[in-house]
Amino acid sequence: MSEKQAIYKKSLIKHLYFNQKLSCAELSALTDKSLPHTARALNELVEEGIVRESGHAMSTGGRRPQVYAVNPDIMYVISVAMDQFITHISILDLANQVVAKVERIELSLQLNPQALQELGRHLSHFILNAGIDKEKIAGIGIGMPGFVDGQKGINYSFLNPTNNNIINYIESVTGLPVLIDNDSSLIALAEWKLGAARNRRNAVVVNISWGIGLGMILNGSLFRGQNGFAGEFSHIPLFTNNKICNCGKMGCLETETSLQVIAEKAIQGLKEGRTSILKNLSPEHLEETSKAIMEAAVKGDKYAVELLSQAAYHIGRGIAILIHILNPGLIVLSGRGALAGRLWLAPVQQALNEHCIPKIAEHIEIMISPLGYNAERLGAAALIMEHFDELPMHRKKQELLYA
Repeated sequence: MSEKQAIYKKSLIKHLYFNQKLSCAELSALTDKSLPHTARALNELVEEGIVRESGHAMSTGGRRPQVYAVNPDIMYVISVAMDQFITHISILDLANQVVAKVERIELSLQLNPQALQELGRHLSHFILNAGIDKEKIAGIGIGMPGFVDGQKGINYSFLNPTNNNIINYIESVTGLPVLIDNDSSLIALAEWKLGAARNRRNAVVVNISWGIGLGMILNGSLFRGQNGFAGEFSHIPLFTNNKICNCGKMGCLETETSLQVIAEKAIQGLKEGRTSILKNLSPEHLEETSKAIMEAAVKGDKYAVELLSQAAYHIGRGIAILIHILNPGLIVLSGRGALAGRLWLAPVQQALNEHCIPKIAEHIEIMISPLGYNAERLGAAALIMEHFDELPMHRKKQELLYA
């Protein structure tokens, strides 16, 4: 079989991954190839055990078409979801199910010149102990905070960018294809391909975490900007609060709204005698502290609700700016903060009511992500599968597709 045909078969696998089930006609339309050409490739994939027949589509009159699905255990993706403090490494099958124990690593990125080497060691150990042959791993997708240039393989904020190309380094220590991107961009990719913004042409995805990230789906594609740095929502200057942001500027959105700031306010408030069910909060354990605050708010704790409502209102002020500039149809609140669910919605909507021109905002939907904290994990896997037909293959996988 020609290399061109093998690449086409990989593109069919990619479309089946993102759409779960498709007919031959749908795959033909998506790939802009003839029905006979698509049918021949599909039959080969079925014979090879990569794709299976999966029933029939709903009838629209006449004979119901056969639909196809990819066998989920034919291949796997390693997903790395990083934030400034914690890294999670997972293996997912092609149904996006976690198939091995998720490894949680306390890996601080700030002022840590050895962070990339530490990540490489953890990944090598994880792959060695996962019990899955490398030949069945499509690649490693890595989401990370900071100014990430995925094309050059550089993170200008973290991971020692002056000495190492991240992609080349991780590929050298693991022997697998690697792709990287900004965490908020990958969360937006997950929402667009697999979640709340699926099939939307214009949507913005707000990543509520240690900062307030942003991913934008504009005119049916993920918008990354000139250098891939679009979406630094955290650093819109909204306040005259004289608080220095992590970026070095003052008054950024992040200084009043991030989960880190909410945790710091909660700890200070409890010291000052605020009444709450919250106990034993610690600035050294931000993940547990922020989770405890959101869980208390969901249970109706007045102080926890107050903290989240204040932050949500200010996030809404920032979203109002986006609405006037981008006119999206959908706002998705995603990331770690989605754990608090609908508690974000009313304060955000209040801010939009106060700060948006009604005509621009009248048809905008605001949704809490159904993916939540898993969005970055899914986005990192989706990054690999989005480029699956472009990635190099392990020799045995190549032999299978070229057979």
